[in-house]
Amino acid sequence: MAGFSGALQITDLNDFITPSQECIKPVKIDRTAGKVGKIRIEDDGSYFNVSEGGKETKLQKAQITLNDCLACSGCITSAESVLITQQSQDELYRILQENNQLQKDGKSDEEKIVVVSVCPQARASLAAKYNLNMTETSHKLTAFFKKLGVHYVLDTTFARGFSLIESCREFVNRYKESEVTPAAFPMLASACPGWICYAEKTHGSYILPYISKVKSPQQIMGSIVKDYFAKHLSKSPAQIYHVSVMPCFDKKLEASRPDFYSDVYSTRDVDCVITSGEVDLMLQKEGTSLSDIEDFPLDTLFGSASIVSHIGGGSGGYLEHIARYAAQEILGITVDNLKYKTLRNQDFQEVTIETEGKPPFKMALAYGFRNIQNIVQKIKRGKCPYHFVEIMACPSGCTNGGGQIRPEGEITPKDRLVQVTELYNSVQTVNPWTQSDVQKLYSDWLGGTDGEKCKQMLHTEYHEVEKMTNALAIKW
Repeated sequence: MAGFSGALQITDLNDFITPSQECIKPVKIDRTAGKVGKIRIEDDGSYFNVSEGGKETKLQKAQITLNDCLACSGCITSAESVLITQQSQDELYRILQENNQLQKDGKSDEEKIVVVSVCPQARASLAAKYNLNMTETSHKLTAFFKKLGVHYVLDTTFARGFSLIESCREFVNRYKESEVTPAAFPMLASACPGWICYAEKTHGSYILPYISKVKSPQQIMGSIVKDYFAKHLSKSPAQIYHVSVMPCFDKKLEASRPDFYSDVYSTRDVDCVITSGEVDLMLQKEGTSLSDIEDFPLDTLFGSASIVSHIGGGSGGYLEHIARYAAQEILGITVDNLKYKTLRNQDFQEVTIETEGKPPFKMALAYGFRNIQNIVQKIKRGKCPYHFVEIMACPSGCTNGGGQIRPEGEITPKDRLVQVTELYNSVQTVNPWTQSDVQKLYSDWLGGTDGEKCKQMLHTEYHEVEKMTNALAIKW
């Protein structure tokens, strides 16, 4: 695609794969030399092998693990197409049942400490489904999980504070370095695993240098739980089972990355990811409605018990925080309100910050793969005008993640998205730079902001993956 002319742009990309592209592990069929096997496909999508004599044998889809995934087609953007078995609510139930059995056997000291971290976008989806506010949803979710046997329920917003701060610092450092030697600009956000997976497997080493090295909030929460919190409990990281509740199936793929696995302790930073939709299935399995559950306060191991958020929209506010920080640190001005200019669509907006006598900053939001492709092609042609781009794979961003609860009845997906977004934005916002608990962990846990521990816990690397050619993934 790098060989396309500058006048040609892809404008009809599809963010979702079709049923014909559904990811299955091929079934081995024994064939007789010289004979041609036939496969009949039923209306329900089931497959039958038809022998020469007319005998039909139903072919079963083989379940695959996350590590089997080659991202050969649309699953680089829609991981829900992968038949995931390693990470699901069933796996969480299995751990809880094992703990319950250990208690009955008098072996409580062998139990896993189960920690569930809930992200604000998933919480907003559940709040919309059950007509609750964000605080009520948090308290009722906490009670629900603890009734099942979960030990601690935390809020990932606290971890996102670290992600935002580190992203701001990385941007300013890159900018200052670029004034001396050439540097990769624009800096591209790294919080969306769907985008990261696509970049690694489609554009490789050409695009990777532009991507921020800061971990996503989910993985920073993983570092906090498996390192800081494990030490606080005097436990090995392997003794803690950490679950994230997320709006996105791609988060399962992110948690499975080798970069986030400890060879020393044989454990992942995030052991299991379940979506808001899967939490809803758990509620149905338990025969209860979230609105009927008693309230129980969120755990306050770090951060406030109050539900808070960050400015800048439902995908975390990376552009908002970086723009304001860069304006202060580089341009020497304070910006209270950013002015967003909508370009081709609502998912492609730009912000310009300028002051007299200094070059302006230009930043953008690019959500959905149509807009992402245009950004990537501009970078490849050396014509991208932005210093930073907040990239998210899902149209409308994280509140519209593929793992969110789908509306039922007369409620349309658009109406539900409006509900979820309003609930997400209803929460009081905080400034991570002034949060005492965040700054305390920088000091007590990380030993400051520039040390090796900080880099190890809050930053990561990306890797080029060999491309797979699949004509099904191309839509002309």
